[in-house]
Amino acid sequence: MNTIEGWTEVAFNNRDPVYMQVVRHFKERIATGRSTAGQIIPSRRELGAFMKINPNTVQKAYKEMEDQQLIITEGNSPSRITSDTRVLNQIREELLGDAVRDFWGKVKNIDVPIEELLLLVERHFREEGEKK
Repeated sequence: MNTIEGWTEVAFNNRDPVYMQVVRHFKERIATGRSTAGQIIPSRRELGAFMKINPNTVQKAYKEMEDQQLIITEGNSPSRITSDTRVLNQIREELLGDAVRDFWGKVKNIDVPIEELLLLVERHFREEGEKK
């Protein structure tokens, strides 16, 4: 089974540690349904080669994801996405919370009433949905 199939390349930034960007990429894949509970994930070497990063960096990312209980590695079996719904729900909440904080940081000084802001967000959401 080619577990790298369906993965997209990541455009790394220079601000954050690469291993944390890999962790965030996994979280985004899970939150968007591109990776699912129990799914086998690429090996450390496969992912390192695909993303063009050092396998030690991938190892550090996998260790971080294991610590966060995002992935499970048992013995010599391939690593897989957790099936713990509590963890999976937390991932979505974390990403949405980050997005809301970023959004709020950009609009808080505009002094827009909440009702107007919500209408603009709703309209944008609908327009983007129609494009799909």
